[in-house]
Amino acid sequence: MTKKVLLPWSSGKDAAWVLHLLQDDPGIEVAGLLTTVSASTKRVAMHGVRESLLELQAQAAGLPLWKIPLPWPCPNEVYGVRMSEAMARMREEGIAAVAYGDFFLADIRAYREARHADSGIEALFPLWGRDTPTLAREMIAGGLQARLACVDTSRLEGRFAGRPFDLELLAALPSTVDPCGENGEFHTFVLDGPMFLHPVPVQSGDTTLRDGFAFADLLPTPESER
Repeated sequence: MTKKVLLPWSSGKDAAWVLHLLQDDPGIEVAGLLTTVSASTKRVAMHGVRESLLELQAQAAGLPLWKIPLPWPCPNEVYGVRMSEAMARMREEGIAAVAYGDFFLADIRAYREARHADSGIEALFPLWGRDTPTLAREMIAGGLQARLACVDTSRLEGRFAGRPFDLELLAALPSTVDPCGENGEFHTFVLDGPMFLHPVPVQSGDTTLRDGFAFADLLPTPESER
């Protein structure tokens, strides 16, 4: 029997690479992608990616999309209620585990494991402990294509927003920035890779500065909207 696994989907490279690994595991059935979306802006929380692009990614992955609308700002108690509702749905649909794309932030892992305690749903961490410089190059060599959608300007210059996630980017990153952005230095949007049935074509819009972050507004191309 295969294990049904749900994948938290931020629209970025780490979640996409986890999906790739899960797809290669014959003992796992990826049941869907789970994403929190700002109810007011219709964008992926934190990454600022348009909901329409998120839906195109799900289509490219050939998977159902579980969207959790959140207010902004979102009080912790509201977030907790929405996630508890999602857990209840998981149990109803026979989801055995949730697979996260975390690498080494122990506090984040502990928080996730605490949420799963007594839920009956396992927390998986397929990338845990991986060397991020090595993994970043492995992703690129494996065909993953992504753009930097959001940059924390306190850690990395805003001009990096919108750049492709490639070897040139890795060479240009300051030594203080994790190559996978694990400390929140940047977030990405995946356009293509071995986890997708077809590419997600996008075009670049404006880059805006807001609350200490630079957001590259990625837009669907005309052909992707047909």
